[in-house]
Amino acid sequence: DLECLFDVFLDVVKNHKAGRDISVQQLLTEQLLYRPVCPTNPAQRLHPRKVLILGSGGLSIGQAGEFDYSGSQAIKALKEENIQTVLINPNIATVQTSKGLADKVYFLPLMPEYVEQVIISERPDGVLLTFGGQTALNCGVKLQHSGVFEKYNVTILGTPIQSIIETEDRKIFADRINEIGERVAPSAAVYSVQEVSIMVFYSHSSKM
Repeated sequence: DLECLFDVFLDVVKNHKAGRDISVQQLLTEQLLYRPVCPTNPAQRLHPRKVLILGSGGLSIGQAGEFDYSGSQAIKALKEENIQTVLINPNIATVQTSKGLADKVYFLPLMPEYVEQVIISERPDGVLLTFGGQTALNCGVKLQHSGVFEKYNVTILGTPIQSIIETEDRKIFADRINEIGERVAPSAAVYSVQEVSIMVFYSHSSKM
């Protein structure tokens, strides 16, 4: 994360060889000085007043304890910034839903129709999709495709929605990996047990 410090080191070496003495402390201070960015895009300037978090949901593979932990940490981080938090999580046996953590908790299924109703009721400025696991991600993608976020002017915070779409779809992800010249295991979509059997047969045949 501090790769920039190597640039400072190189600058010091170059200046020393050129006979120019320069303060290392001054270079480090200038390099690490925080400079606020003033983007022209209004959405990027937004400091949200209220954020909706799609929680970890039921205890299943891909959305269990690890997302309960990360989601609870996200709630704490938002509260430190004085941002109101609204959580949707149907699982009462999670840390996220503990009393006093989120400002408001909805014990509702992580399904687009329920999330939309909460958005209508709460009118959040932003939404976090990546702290709830597979169900929350799929729900967020469906809401994006149906235009709910745009309709109610809800900004997707954190990971861009297009990145989520491309990584959740196995074929699109494989295509993106191939585009940058990286190797990926061959795969194909099948829709019946018979197609699976054929794929397994050809897979074994190619190894013989």
